[in-house]
Amino acid sequence: MAPLLLLVVLTAFVAPPKLRKTTIAKNLTVGVPDTFAPLPDDGIAAKFPAQRRPLGAFSNPSGRVDFSVTQKPTSFSNRDYALLVKIYKASIQNMYSKVQFLAEDIRTINKRDFVVLEFVSTVNDTRRGGNMAPILRYQLVQYAIEGDQQYIFTFTAPADEQAQWQPTAREVMESVVLK
Repeated sequence: MAPLLLLVVLTAFVAPPKLRKTTIAKNLTVGVPDTFAPLPDDGIAAKFPAQRRPLGAFSNPSGRVDFSVTQKPTSFSNRDYALLVKIYKASIQNMYSKVQFLAEDIRTINKRDFVVLEFVSTVNDTRRGGNMAPILRYQLVQYAIEGDQQYIFTFTAPADEQAQWQPTAREVMESVVLK
């Protein structure tokens, strides 16, 4: 038990990774942890199986922590953010077995408003006879609308690593510059 306690204490004092300014699109830069690497095409296909490919997807060396940026058309405008907080929150609650929200608000970052939802999600094994342990994830998701495009920034880590990654996730989100 003592070695485990020592490991927990030592990892609590590991310095968070430094951020490197990364251009995601001509109008978008973000600080990505310097230990993260861009995902190759097959990695993106495996982790982000969606019709639209992310503008950028990065993962830490273990592959357990991810940051991605996606873009899609929207009919909403940035004047709809108060409504969008409610819509996105309800959508997230429908996607998971359980959700514990840590933050749900509109924040101004680098002179631009963002919808911010921070939460821990749980997915239970609901298959008949299923006995797999629930999957718990810490997630910080930030949304912005520019013109007719919506940008979604997502930082995801295992819930048991939340204390380690939450400061980095917040720093990444506060580094977003969308012109």
